[in-house]
This record gives sequence, C-alpha cells and structure tokens, in this order.
Amino acid sequence: MNTAVLHPPWPADRASRAIGTGLWVFIGVASVLFTLFIVAYAMRMDMGGQSGGEWSAIGMPAQLWLSTALLVAGSAVLHRAAVQAQAFRREAARRLWLAGGAAAAAFLCAQLWAWQSLIDARVLLATNPAASFFYLLTALHGLHVIGGLIAWSVVAKHVLPAAAEPRTAAWRITLVARYWHFLLAVWVVLYAALGWLTPEIVRFICGRG
Repeated sequence: MNTAVLHPPWPADRASRAIGTGLWVFIGVASVLFTLFIVAYAMRMDMGGQSGGEWSAIGMPAQLWLSTALLVAGSAVLHRAAVQAQAFRREAARRLWLAGGAAAAAFLCAQLWAWQSLIDARVLLATNPAASFFYLLTALHGLHVIGGLIAWSVVAKHVLPAAAEPRTAAWRITLVARYWHFLLAVWVVLYAALGWLTPEIVRFICGRG
C-alpha cells in the first residue's frame, strides 16, 4: 500500500501551520473553560446538598440520547471525509462532508427539542441551580457546535469546488474533523456530569465522603 497516497504531505506554508497551531490553542483554552464550568457545577451541587436540599437534580430529556448519537455520527462521518480527502477521493469526501454537516445541524435541532421538553415540564432556568447549570452548559456547548458549523461552511466553499488544491482541501477537512472529535469528547463529559454526578460522588472525590 502506498502510504504517501493515504497520508499526503500537509501544506508547508506559514498560514497553514498557523491555522493548525491556532486550532490546538483554541481546543486547549476551550477545554480549560469547560473544566472550570464543570468544577463550578460540582461545587454548587455540593453546596446545595449541604444546605438542606436546595439542590434538586433534573431528569435528563430522552432527546439527549438522539443528540449524542448525532454527534457521534457527525464525528465519525467527518473523520471518514478526512480519510477520503487524504486519499484524494474528492467525490467520496464531498458526500461525507455534506453528511457530517447535516448531522451537526440535526444535533442542534435535537438540543432545542430537549430544551423544549424541559420547558414544557416547567423545568425553567430559575427553577433550581441544577436546571440553571443544565441550560448554561448545554448552551455553551451548542455555541461551540455553531462555531464548528460556521467553520464547516467556510471550509466547504474552499474544498468542494473541483478546482480546489487537494492537499490543502484534505488539510482543512482534517482540521474540522479534529475539532468535531473535541466537541464529541466535551459532550460525553458534560452528559456524564449532568446525568450521573451526585453530591455524594462529589464529596467522595473531594475526600469528604
């Protein structure tokens, strides 16, 4: 097998290197941001548990399973798009690229559906601290998904035309796929924290259980 075909040299110009480095920096900053919010969520949960039941956990909407599946599918499809682009299979990469964008848009729709189900159940932003953090954390993640969709659309204008330089197109698709893997990892952590973290677990982690 000719590995050079599957792994073409990336563009060596300064702009491409700067974009790649900038993405890693952004992922690092966003990771710290989400970590701080999750720590604040755990601390607020612990405080609520100590103050006579102020903290009241909310049930996770069933729609979140759908949104999780869509995010997994989007990440997997964009990864395949990157692999096809690296092998210079433009048409296959194009189809997968469009499917990945559709999965991302559907994820946002599923998230809005989940929010609506909570609103219908009278679980509002000011209902209790758990509800406030649910809306805050999922909204923050949703904003990052919207940012990813903007990047997806901008890259599409440069990689889908037949005249696009194949190595540059593969590089840009790979960067977007990398960002989508990050969004998936963040969502898994958020879903676990929102759905299964309890005051007892927080106290155990802090050594006070």
